[in-house]
Parts: sequence; structure tokens; C-alpha cells
Amino acid sequence: MTYTEIKNLLNLIEDPVEKLEMVMDLGKTLKPIPENAECSEITGCASFVKICRVNNNFYGMADSLMVRGIVAIMLSMVDGKTADEIKKLDLMGEFNILNLNFGASRLNGIQSMISFFENL
Repeated sequence: MTYTEIKNLLNLIEDPVEKLEMVMDLGKTLKPIPENAECSEITGCASFVKICRVNNNFYGMADSLMVRGIVAIMLSMVDGKTADEIKKLDLMGEFNILNLNFGASRLNGIQSMISFFENL
């Protein structure tokens, strides 16, 4: 799914619990990581998170279903974009638009992923 499709879908859901369930469902859509991908573990996340890259295509994995969903959302924002294009994005602003009720530890993990992309 594209980020626009994800945003539109989440904006249709008013119930916070249903929104989080949708995020978890998004985690099931992560593409397999190719063998030739360059991968980095994201530090600062409560869960194990790995972001991988082949050219401008991004892949990810996490050991928590909720975090896999967050990774899927993040990857939908950056997939196919160059490092310069990604640096111009307001990734945290976009996450805030989604109006997801994440706790402090999840927000720290999101910020860690954003920092990774800002430093490509």
C-alpha cells in the first residue's frame, strides 16, 4: 500500500483500538528482505527493528506485530525515494497526522527510525 492509501484508510477509522488493530494488520504486509539488501538495526526501539535497503527500495522487519505495522507505515513514506527526497519529508509530522495513540516508548522508536532515514 502507498502511504496515501494507508493515511486515507486510517483516517476513516475513528475508534483508537480499531486503528491500532489496522496498524498491526499493516505489519503483515511487509515484503521479504532480499539477500543483497544492506541492513541496519535501529537502536532506540523497544523491539528489535531492522531497516534494509536496495537502491531506493526499503524493507524492514521487527519482532512485534505492532512495530511491524509502524515499520510498514514508515517504509510506505520513504520507499522509492532518494536520500535527499527523504530528508525533505516531515516524517514525524506525517505520523502525527495519523492520530495514532502510541506510548512514549513507541514514539522513541519512531523517532529512532526517522533519525535513521534523515542520516542516510
